[in-house]
Amino acid sequence: MIRAFDALTLPLLRRLDPEDAHRLALGGLRMLPPRKALPDDPKLATRAFGLNFPNPIGMAAGFDKNGEVPDALLRLGFGFVEIGSVTPKPQDGNPRPRLFRLEDDSGVINRMGFNNDGAEAVLRRLAARARLGGIVGVNVGANKDSTDRTADYVRLIELFAPVASYFTINVSSPNTPGLRNLQQSAALDDLLARVVDARERVRKNAGDSPLLLKIAPDLTLQELDDVVHIASSRRVDGMIVANTTLSRPATLRDQVRAKEAGGLSGRPLLRLSTRMVAETYVRSEGAFPLIGVGGIDTGGAALMKIRAGASLIQLYSALVYKGLGLIDDIKADLLSTLRRTGRDSLSEIVGADAATITAEPWPD
Repeated sequence: MIRAFDALTLPLLRRLDPEDAHRLALGGLRMLPPRKALPDDPKLATRAFGLNFPNPIGMAAGFDKNGEVPDALLRLGFGFVEIGSVTPKPQDGNPRPRLFRLEDDSGVINRMGFNNDGAEAVLRRLAARARLGGIVGVNVGANKDSTDRTADYVRLIELFAPVASYFTINVSSPNTPGLRNLQQSAALDDLLARVVDARERVRKNAGDSPLLLKIAPDLTLQELDDVVHIASSRRVDGMIVANTTLSRPATLRDQVRAKEAGGLSGRPLLRLSTRMVAETYVRSEGAFPLIGVGGIDTGGAALMKIRAGASLIQLYSALVYKGLGLIDDIKADLLSTLRRTGRDSLSEIVGADAATITAEPWPD
């Protein structure tokens, strides 16, 4: 069914403005008939952050910003879904056009700017589906006009703790002015101290809420040293590596659209984001698991992320070009690798190539 859906919809969606296509895709998912997800092979089961994932493939934040279709995505085979970014107040984001396909590069540039319906509307949706199960994380951010951005994150932790499987603290979007400054040592230490404190305050009534930190791939290694040290000392439960990049590889074919402002994702991000996964893995020394994201559009790319140090992976941009059938393709490739090598779990190969990758020349 998914292959037929892709064959029917992908050519149509690619003819539309990217943001219009996105809205149409969300509408199509809302109309899909409810059905149980097919069970995953037990070899794909992954435990991280105290949660049991049926498979390691997640939908990255940015697709379902407002918590409209998490259950449809889970039924299509994702092991988990991350909604958001959500901000306390609704905001429109940046002016359109703000989403661009780099067709020749299988890449995407966006400068969306945390457009979302706001915490109140998203909370209602997640509360209504709370008993359905499945792992649904909430990616939280600050409003553009906020006078206390750290307080925004704290407020969102307090609001969403009863319905969030985990939280992602997003301080790495390049599309909210000044947001990435929260990755600097003093600001990050204060932010993580306050959100961890908020999580602890609501734990008794809301249960455990793992906290993950999502970082940019554009950090220097010195900055990464500081970030990992602070995340570990503040007992963050994990990190997501990495968000979109402001860099533009010289290898990009679509040099015209490459000049658009915003974060680059998709295949051009694969080498840089994978290198950052490996660098983070060796620095964290097992303190917490990692989610690897950026450029995953094949089973081989997924395996590369895992061998670099990711316990779980996320994708989004690749679906624009490959469709939803990519989920099953990646699962099949991961299972084939496990069977061919006689392994029972992907955990046996997490980080296997990290040291080798960090010794290679830096990606262009």
